[in-house]
Amino acid sequence: MAGSEKNLRICENGHSYYKTSLCPVCPICANEEKPDEGFLSLLGAPARRALQNEQITTLQALSMYSEKEILSLHGMGPGSIPRLRSALEERGMCFKKS
Repeated sequence: MAGSEKNLRICENGHSYYKTSLCPVCPICANEEKPDEGFLSLLGAPARRALQNEQITTLQALSMYSEKEILSLHGMGPGSIPRLRSALEERGMCFKKS
């Protein structure tokens, strides 16, 4: 976003941050909400929110979806799939076959 102007924002928790996008998420709050362990801790905030918005918070729930279905979620990028696949494989699980 070259040439975009950063705007100072203050979230409901009082954090001050700058953003150029219209995304309403406070990066400080997002970092504080990041789990310390588990497969969701492997993901960036947008991908983590994408799964949480669909109530996919366990590997068992994740295994009920295909890779294509997960990639279709807003905020989920292709770089997250190998991390998710690895987390599933460590538990002897896999994505649902398309």
